Amino acid sequence: MIIICQKCDSRLQLDEAKVPARSFVVRCPNCNSSIDAESSVASPEQSAVNIGGSPASEGHRFEQPNPAPLFEPAHKAQASGSDISADRLAELLAGLINQPTASRKTASARPSWDTRKVLLCVPEDYRESLARSLVENDYQVFVANDTRQAVDRMRENLLDMVLLDSRFDPAEQGQVFVTREVSVLRPAQRRRLFFVLLSPSLRSMDSHAAFLNNVNAIVNVNEMADLPKMLEHLMRAYNELYKEFNQVLGMPAL
Repeated sequence: MIIICQKCDSRLQLDEAKVPARSFVVRCPNCNSSIDAESSVASPEQSAVNIGGSPASEGHRFEQPNPAPLFEPAHKAQASGSDISADRLAELLAGLINQPTASRKTASARPSWDTRKVLLCVPEDYRESLARSLVENDYQVFVANDTRQAVDRMRENLLDMVLLDSRFDPAEQGQVFVTREVSVLRPAQRRRLFFVLLSPSLRSMDSHAAFLNNVNAIVNVNEMADLPKMLEHLMRAYNELYKEFNQVLGMPAL
């Protein structure tokens, strides 16, 4: 058993066979000070891990990711086994087969079967209605209930668009953390993510305000009924901007 003097840092080697099964005092041979020591036999029974109540003894050290779940309207959930009709499936397959082989590598248009994946980070009061509206316009929608779900989903790097309301999860600073996740993306990743700020005060389609807020576009929350149309317009302009760039890289439009 090794004891370290707190005054001179001397290390004392004790024979554990002669150490009592309780706290004891020894004198340092170097500085002659008293050292309060505790038996190594008794200490495991009194350790924090054995007593419990410490973070180390409760649950796992690393928590599993909890990404925002996919939104499914009630009528789709009831028909989960056959939510894609035969006609729709045939249409998607025909579009894929008829696409020229050469253009598959340098296509500037997004394939019809590849629906855009959007993450909603908005308050609860209009979360479901907005998600339903986007699903009806052929978006694949993930709905974040809190900041952690939003961040975990974004870190999967599978999204095409993020819609963030400035009032999202204020208790956990939702806007700050979601914006930070976008800001730390590499340029190649950032170009493949369309970031929209939903604001109760800023004007829709205000490019100057969008630049100042480090987002691709701004939509006022009072115009949610027109959001799908505005997103389509914004995406056409964005894809036109990067058209030649995407063709050189052989990447489809966003």
